[in-house]
Amino acid sequence: MTQKYLIGVDLGTSATKAALFDTSGKVIADAAVEVPIQYPQPGVVVQDNEDFYTTAAQAVRTCVRESGIDARDVAAIAFDSQMAGVGAVDQDYNPVGKFDSWLDMRCEPYIRQLEEDHGELITRLTGCPPTCDHGPKILWKKHELPEEYARTAVFLMPGGFVAGKMAGMKADEGFIDYTYIHFSALSDALKGTWSEEICNAVGVDMERLPRIVAPSDVVGEVQAQAARDFGLAEGTIIAAGCGDTAAGALGAGIVKPGMLFDTAGTASVLAGCTDTYAPDIEDRALLTMRSVIPGLWHPLAYIAGGGQALTWFRDQFFNVFRGGAGEEVDLYAELDAMAKKAPLGADDLYFSPHLSGRICPATPEMRGAWIGFSFSHTQAHFFRAILESVAYEYAYYLTILKKLIPNLSLTEARAIGGGSRSTLWNQIKADVLGVPYVRLDRSEFGTWGSAMIAGKAVGIFDDLATVAYEHAKPAASAAEPDMNNNQAYQHHIGRYIDLQIALTEVFTYKWI
Repeated sequence: MTQKYLIGVDLGTSATKAALFDTSGKVIADAAVEVPIQYPQPGVVVQDNEDFYTTAAQAVRTCVRESGIDARDVAAIAFDSQMAGVGAVDQDYNPVGKFDSWLDMRCEPYIRQLEEDHGELITRLTGCPPTCDHGPKILWKKHELPEEYARTAVFLMPGGFVAGKMAGMKADEGFIDYTYIHFSALSDALKGTWSEEICNAVGVDMERLPRIVAPSDVVGEVQAQAARDFGLAEGTIIAAGCGDTAAGALGAGIVKPGMLFDTAGTASVLAGCTDTYAPDIEDRALLTMRSVIPGLWHPLAYIAGGGQALTWFRDQFFNVFRGGAGEEVDLYAELDAMAKKAPLGADDLYFSPHLSGRICPATPEMRGAWIGFSFSHTQAHFFRAILESVAYEYAYYLTILKKLIPNLSLTEARAIGGGSRSTLWNQIKADVLGVPYVRLDRSEFGTWGSAMIAGKAVGIFDDLATVAYEHAKPAASAAEPDMNNNQAYQHHIGRYIDLQIALTEVFTYKWI
């Protein structure tokens, strides 16, 4: 039997990554291409929809060429993409205007309007409180760019645009898969449909919304021009794919209720896995996303610059030396060794990690802060306080999750991203949260998640949850929680939560 291969493509904010896998999950070839981001004026962040297509084509073409395989042996391809921005096409699938990035905040007045007028309804039905996502951006375009809105046949995610163009779609075939729809402010997440109630209330035309599909649905086949662009065989199956966070969770094997998924990157993201839809209506901190696996949900929250705070501390308070080969020396191991010298709780020094505003719950006015430092505190205390602050923030998220789903038993946390290489940070998180912390032995999870979805679409994989779980291997022994430390941390968690409430009042106070 001819060996079959699968391709997963991650359409990120600043880079497109593609990887070619065999059916055992082994990476045969991978490639990454930078995606241009445009900042035409302060507060405006846009991208060209066509750049998603051209960078995906370049990355996939590189994978196929460097692997040396016959393109006809690629069974299927699927895309995941950034989730909260929105693009648009006309009737012929040609882009209308720019892709409105999730980083672009011009829609902020419409976020406030949706929160004031329909906040509870939107949170209850979509699983996500009003934030910088599809609904506010669509309303902004409708009222601020009416000519573009009038030419728009359907609003799309980057994955839907690239897959649709490859398949030669028209606008009425435009699609979005169900893992994105919590970010729409327009859906009924439990039903997996658009909400007529919300759309009518906020004034969004439902005919401009794409059809909702499952990630492993076959949405088309690679057409002749796309085959030339991507280096693929004409007729290769295209699966719908999913959102990037959903693809990462699948790639990490987060497929059983009670598991946690920690993305320790520039942003610090903590996602759970449950079999219960429980929107966070009261606290508005957790966003409830559909899992790729039917019947499962990922309640999640994140710190926009969690990991970035470590880089900031390193760059601002340490000299960065260069080795003999001109390479920048990685000082994180030295910083970890230093932080180990500080005691648990950093002698009551607390750090607020929201240097660019708090995302969950939405408090854009928030900024970073150290609280409680004295002449006895050292650099070791300050760095440890940053590490512990992210763990405390995660603990806050879990207090809400346990309130929403009281019978949820947490089993383990799986960590990915650069921060997961810190054994100290993993141990701190394990102690604070009271769950084992496992670092996974894979460098890229989104593309593998998308590749598995492609395999499901063509029948190579049957039980996607089993395949995902079995292929997510630990890189080292788990960091087991020290329950004595866990008990000692409860005091600090409570203090941290109280301080966040106080800081919110400080930063949102209207000075006269």
